[in-house]
Amino acid sequence: MKAMLLDAQGQPLRLAEVPRPKPEADQVLLEVRACGVCRTDLHVMDGDLQHPRLPLVLGHEIVGVVVEKGARVERFALGQRLGVPWLGHTCGHCRYCASASENLCDAAEFTGYTLNGGYAEFALADQRYCFSLPNEYPDAEAAPLLCAGLIGYRSLIAAGDARRLGIYGFGAAAHIIAQVARWQGREIFAFTKPGDTDGQQFARQLGAAWAGDAGSAPPQEMDAAILFAPVGELVPQALRHTVKGGTVVCAGIHMSNIPEFPYAILWGERCVRSVANLTRRDGEEFFAIAPKAGVRTEVTRFPLESANDALQQLRAGQIRGAAVLVTG
Repeated sequence: MKAMLLDAQGQPLRLAEVPRPKPEADQVLLEVRACGVCRTDLHVMDGDLQHPRLPLVLGHEIVGVVVEKGARVERFALGQRLGVPWLGHTCGHCRYCASASENLCDAAEFTGYTLNGGYAEFALADQRYCFSLPNEYPDAEAAPLLCAGLIGYRSLIAAGDARRLGIYGFGAAAHIIAQVARWQGREIFAFTKPGDTDGQQFARQLGAAWAGDAGSAPPQEMDAAILFAPVGELVPQALRHTVKGGTVVCAGIHMSNIPEFPYAILWGERCVRSVANLTRRDGEEFFAIAPKAGVRTEVTRFPLESANDALQQLRAGQIRGAAVLVTG
């Protein structure tokens, strides 16, 4: 099968012919139809996330059809369309797994990082960490829901019942979760890179009440803020515009260092927290909500062989919504 391989961090991907994998007892083999391109893929490529499996097939927003399955697979049938997210395997017995917090398992494995992912014609997945996908979404449009959507949803839960919500970084995750937040009746303030007028207009089209540069003050104090941009200096900026008792949620798997800031902007029971990975419950809830909320993803399609181009455009901030690799 064709696959785009990462041979070493800091290098571009290489198109290669590799053996088609065989599923073990609890695995399904998917013929990949689409795979989202995520900023986490850049963190793996660049070495921000260390010790990946090498050589590695990136990609953790996989949409595919079951073409083969292991002897113990009973959840899914041949020919069924499934989605595969970032969290690919856990131990199943630690205190985190036992309390439905499997996203925190110390022995977790991750699709497109420690497990081969979806930048290929076929991909393996643990049946326990696959999701049935809503029929309302074609393959390419469904792919971003599997990370941008799921992490965005977990971040929204972490923000509590905030009525005025700030979103820093208006990319794939933000453009999905802003739609859910608006459906819930929240008011959105969107922050982009300085001068990104296209991104600000995109946010307004999706219902943001205000959009401006990340260094700007919103028209009113925010009840909570979600930081999708992996920029540590945004943490104190967001705190300065958050009400007492409000929460600043750091949604990324990697972030540049947070600079020193005065305790006064944290005081007043403000909270800074992170989110890590996802739980299966997150996925079940989000895939039930997304069609009801009328969530639509805006995607730019690339052929599998153009994965490096897609990653470069993502790095340069040239993608509106999400980038998706398609194999057909």
